[in-house]
Amino acid sequence: MNKALNADLLELVEKKTILSTLTYDNKNYDEIEEELHDLEDDFLEKYGETLEDVFSDAHEKVRSDNDILLPIAYVGQRYSKGKNADGSVRYEAEAGEGVLIETELHPNKETRLVLIPSPVRVELQVANGKKEVLWEDK
Repeated sequence: MNKALNADLLELVEKKTILSTLTYDNKNYDEIEEELHDLEDDFLEKYGETLEDVFSDAHEKVRSDNDILLPIAYVGQRYSKGKNADGSVRYEAEAGEGVLIETELHPNKETRLVLIPSPVRVELQVANGKKEVLWEDK
């Protein structure tokens, strides 16, 4: 699953990033928004059940009682790019991306779960800058 999942997630991330830079009055906004919705539908059709299980496990690991959302909800709009050990591009979610959750592990702190490409992973991000990979597609 990993190469196809990563390619499809990257396409989704790039489209979300483009859309987040546009204003509603931009002549391309509606077209790009529709393309994004089509990509999201395709992504959910291909990976929805598998990723819902992944997020269910992630919620259990961090002892969160929050509802588990559709996997596309965990995709951020802003990512920074770095390098993996093999020289390929590594994405990092910027602060404030992903889904806000409550967890017993970090009480009274803003905590988020986010889906990140290259490599595809689910990361727990805590307001103090701590990050923990809860799952990685191998």
